[in-house]
Amino acid sequence: MPSPSSLPLRDSSSVWQLILCIVGIYTTFLSWGILQEQLTKQTFDGEHFHFPLIINLSQSLFSSIVGFIYLKLSYKVSSESLDHKKISIFNPNLLKYISLVAITQSLSSPIGLSSVEHVDYLLYTLAKSCKLIPVMIVHILLYGKRFPLYKYLVATGVTFGVVLFTLTNSKNISTQLEHDNLPLGLLYLSVSLLLDGLTNATQDNLFKHYKQLTAAHLMVYLNFISFILTLTYSTIFSSQLNDSIQFITKYPIILKEIILYSVCGSIGQLFIFWTLAQFGSIVLITVTVTRKMISMLLSVFLFGHNLSIGQWVALILVFGGIGFEAFYKLKQNHIELKQKLK
Repeated sequence: MPSPSSLPLRDSSSVWQLILCIVGIYTTFLSWGILQEQLTKQTFDGEHFHFPLIINLSQSLFSSIVGFIYLKLSYKVSSESLDHKKISIFNPNLLKYISLVAITQSLSSPIGLSSVEHVDYLLYTLAKSCKLIPVMIVHILLYGKRFPLYKYLVATGVTFGVVLFTLTNSKNISTQLEHDNLPLGLLYLSVSLLLDGLTNATQDNLFKHYKQLTAAHLMVYLNFISFILTLTYSTIFSSQLNDSIQFITKYPIILKEIILYSVCGSIGQLFIFWTLAQFGSIVLITVTVTRKMISMLLSVFLFGHNLSIGQWVALILVFGGIGFEAFYKLKQNHIELKQKLK
């Protein structure tokens, strides 16, 4: 039985780990988001870099390298032997799940970015803010997982709050695209959300059934498989690889931006996978979908900007939901602690 003093200490350590993960995700992906918009929106003599597969390919390559370095470093600092940490990717079931996640992860981002050509960026942002819902649906339908009632309430509250906050700030979001094929854009968005749900729910399932699997393992395996799949597709079934090489040759400055984008995303993925391994996909998505809201809230306090009534209501919904979940978990931990001490 664990000692009474070790249990609260473990809870305290988890809180600090989560705070570190949140800060890491927010700081890296704020920069990553700026670089992404710059990559997809800027023009070079009237030309755009419209090669989402190549952006994804570069991200997968750099994330594989960064993840591999992290994996090797974690072996060296670990008190356990290397043999205890090894896990074979050639396990058929493990390979099946990792390949599924790699495929859904590889497809989700370029499909989602393709939708921006047919729908407002506002609608794209709103759809991506609703990730919690498809993840829970996939958990229920595919893996038979059931959540307590408060989880559904919190997910609904956070999702509605983020959507409301984005809508009430819509005047700051560019909506200048001409939408010649809105149904196609909505289809892209729906497929992208479904793939997000499959990705995150399956990752949870991996950590549940393969205890030796670490965040570093998953980061390396997923990104390497994603790199191979994307490279194969962009070489055989698409002209994006050749077209992008021609574009980069013509405008070499874009290569530096692609590398910066990929490195920034790779560092962010370290925090993403660590959060996923330690706290699960629901916590991870709650952190990621509220990131933009938090950055806007910081600007309110730092630069004296004003929030509308709708934005204050949205903040109450989001932080009320997160606060309720934290309170509920602390209460449950307190009950479990009492039971263990008996």
